[in-house]
Amino acid sequence: LVLRPTTAGTATMPSNVQGYKEADQHEKAYQKQDAIFIGKKRVIGKPKRGKGFRFWKSVGLGFKTPKTAIEGTYVDKKCPFTGNVSIRGRILKAMVISAKMNRTIIVRRDYLRYVSKYRRFEKRHKNMAVHSSPCFENVKPGDVVTVGQCRPIAKTVRFNVLAHEPATNAALNVKKAFRMF
Repeated sequence: LVLRPTTAGTATMPSNVQGYKEADQHEKAYQKQDAIFIGKKRVIGKPKRGKGFRFWKSVGLGFKTPKTAIEGTYVDKKCPFTGNVSIRGRILKAMVISAKMNRTIIVRRDYLRYVSKYRRFEKRHKNMAVHSSPCFENVKPGDVVTVGQCRPIAKTVRFNVLAHEPATNAALNVKKAFRMF
């Protein structure tokens, strides 16, 4: 098996290898999935049917694995569907208020707190940083996402996007609107 050099100076796998589709290469380091061994020896002749060169899994808990995670070419080690992250603990619904970072979004979680002195509830909210996998394309402010708790991924990130529902009302002010799910 001979690797061909590209114009960027990195080596790529030949395109004629059965079942292998190279990952998107737009980082300094070579991007590959940890669970897949690319250098496997193959017998010349009939192509074998079986497991391809893409690792993906079901996170369970009734969430379907997105089609873009199964058929895509992205590499994300923090993705709950194609990476090394398990979902455990809380499952929450929240509204996206910012999607300016790379693979990270800010969501607003609204809740009510009971004040016993006045026998009433007060509105409160918390903003959380959430990892958004590349399999969820076009996540915009105003969208509703379902997030699941995972191990700490970064300094402030402890949740991962599991499902995405596009916004129905684009005129809604997402920074201040109080919406409970």
